[in-house]
Amino acid sequence: MEEASIGLQAVQHPGGTGGGEDGVGARLADIAAQAGVSEATVSRVLNGKPGVAEGTRQAVLTALDVLGYERPAKLRQHSAGLVGLIVPELENPIFPAFAQVIESALARQGYTPVLCTQTPGGVHEDEYTRMLLERGVAGIVFVSGLHADATTDPARYQALRRRGLPIVLVNGYVEGVDAPFISNDDVASMELSVGHLVELGHTCIGLAVGPRRFTPVLRKIVGFREAMRRRLGLEDVEHWIESTLFSVEGGGSAADRLVERGATAVICGSDLMALGAVRAVRTRGLAVPRDVSVVGYDDSLLVGFTDPPLTTVRQSVQAMGAAAVRALLDEIAGLPAPRAEFVFRPELVVRASTGAAPRRAVARPAPA
Repeated sequence: MEEASIGLQAVQHPGGTGGGEDGVGARLADIAAQAGVSEATVSRVLNGKPGVAEGTRQAVLTALDVLGYERPAKLRQHSAGLVGLIVPELENPIFPAFAQVIESALARQGYTPVLCTQTPGGVHEDEYTRMLLERGVAGIVFVSGLHADATTDPARYQALRRRGLPIVLVNGYVEGVDAPFISNDDVASMELSVGHLVELGHTCIGLAVGPRRFTPVLRKIVGFREAMRRRLGLEDVEHWIESTLFSVEGGGSAADRLVERGATAVICGSDLMALGAVRAVRTRGLAVPRDVSVVGYDDSLLVGFTDPPLTTVRQSVQAMGAAAVRALLDEIAGLPAPRAEFVFRPELVVRASTGAAPRRAVARPAPA
């Protein structure tokens, strides 16, 4: 194990006791487990030996950062700097998906991502931003942050730009902010969903989305209205729209109200909401998709394995994440990206939660 011992001589854990062959071996094992590679591979990376794929090398270096070890001095020059990544939370599978794509893309370019996740009652986005600035980040990527709230004050982002900090904002839009925006096409997602359901014979179609202060929600509502008018000739569809929480419970309560009004299909603003809708339909003694069809949004990990597998709108997470990193790195390099919103076309993934409309579909009158 001579090579391993040499490789870890420069790796020290803050506050660690350092020495000893056992300590070196333990640290090697920890790093190898975190990176998902062998101890020999860790040693080769730390010693700068050839024959290690770039992706593997970056995984080992990222493992060092995550575990709190210092990088060996000869490897530190390979880190171009820190980049902040702020996401709302990790309970919704779409956010870890974005984080993974963006972190991997940054690491391939030599940057160390600093992931900040928000939880209800936890650290606020502004506080995370302040902490990242104190750490001297080269830029920040915001995913579905306060910029997604149509009522937010753009001053927080304008202040960052006045400091010269490169930022990129994903899935949201704020007027007057000098930065590139990356978004999924929410209007097109509704056209895909409504069109699919109409082709299956549905005419009583409901929409379950989150609070209306969020730009993606407002855009989905616009797209739903346009698609219902174009596909079914319906001008007033407010009766078929329910705003609730972005959660399993929110989706369930919204779907319950829509089915009570006679909806034979429910389009949801997230896959989690769609799972709640499926549960609500079953609680009524009905079946999906025999009695009610359900469409999700995001194409989160594992929704293809639910019961039934979920028909959903897939966000272009890979392309959007790559575009966000490319735009940020251009900003850092002094080559500003166009000041526009880059909108990515979604894809409808048809599975088993949608089917032909039941023969007797009678819409109940809207409440007075």
